[in-house]
Amino acid sequence: MNDIGKRQFFTALGAWVLHFLFSIFVLLSSIWLCLALWIQKPGGWLVSSILIGIWISFSLSILGIYFFQSFFSRRKDIVIYIVAFIFSLVWYFNIPAKQDRDWSPDVAKIFSYERHGNLVTIHDIRNFNWHTEDQYDVHWDTRTYDLNHITGVSIITSYWMGPQIAHTLVSFSFSDQKPLVFSIEIRKEKNESFSAIGGFFRQFELSLIAADEKDIVYTRSNVRGEQVYLFPINMGKNEAKALFLQYLKKNDELHKHAKWYNTLTSNCTTLVFDMIQAIDPHHLPRDYRLLASGYLPNYLYDLNALNRQWDMQTWYQKAHINPRATKFDQYISQDSLDFSKLIRTGLPAPVLPQQIGQNIY
Repeated sequence: MNDIGKRQFFTALGAWVLHFLFSIFVLLSSIWLCLALWIQKPGGWLVSSILIGIWISFSLSILGIYFFQSFFSRRKDIVIYIVAFIFSLVWYFNIPAKQDRDWSPDVAKIFSYERHGNLVTIHDIRNFNWHTEDQYDVHWDTRTYDLNHITGVSIITSYWMGPQIAHTLVSFSFSDQKPLVFSIEIRKEKNESFSAIGGFFRQFELSLIAADEKDIVYTRSNVRGEQVYLFPINMGKNEAKALFLQYLKKNDELHKHAKWYNTLTSNCTTLVFDMIQAIDPHHLPRDYRLLASGYLPNYLYDLNALNRQWDMQTWYQKAHINPRATKFDQYISQDSLDFSKLIRTGLPAPVLPQQIGQNIY
């Protein structure tokens, strides 16, 4: 092949690569925008359906014209499409998160607190009595906690859609008070339900719930039938206190500014990681298991945050609380402290050394 032939070949190859990449970009960006319009419904169902139809017609027209025009015209088509898509991104990223929607009762309140040194009084701790997933007695508590009396931190993982994905909760145990669980969740409106796809498209605001274990764990293990595991964590006592305070800080942020939940980047696991990183930026290595949250216990085991007396297979067997939690329905007394003791039966106590320098992992 002579030089002219080589130039023609590479010119044609470059044009083909450009065509391919632009086509993929139009396809993926159009799918993303149509899903965003469908979930956000600007102007309602009818308007969003019309907008989706217009965008599909526009993107198909751009592709059709693109493949039958000169190189100069093709560049104009690329610019036209990119400019239009940028306008759609401006619309999307300016959708405001709100605090004043008609919330579902279980996420209707964001807790508030008063702190005096190590004494923290928390208002609006959720302590519902759950009968079914949709039937419950509404009750919000006020409790006071002494951070010097923290005796342990536990990671609770609740599985509802396979081994890869789990909801992550963090429970703090105290020597003189019932355990307190913090859970980062979607803040759904009445008549809304969780959608993993909706979580990618600003369908739900972010909610931080402070709850009694019998409320937020029981409803998953005994009412919804999710598979729930409790892992006592080895953590320095000062770090445990700092993590508790990080939850209070996150709560302050949500009171000031509503935020969006994101299934991938701003969820129950990634935000816990971010809070721990705020305590010690060099402490935890990033890992794919922070996104595939169902494998979080394995990640903690590799960091020596779980007691090494068992391997992970044994840990999963021992940490599975459902066989124990189901027995609680037979108890005459339905005290939440009894529930917390029951789900910890057979598990080692967490190691909680005094100083950060003595931490286990």
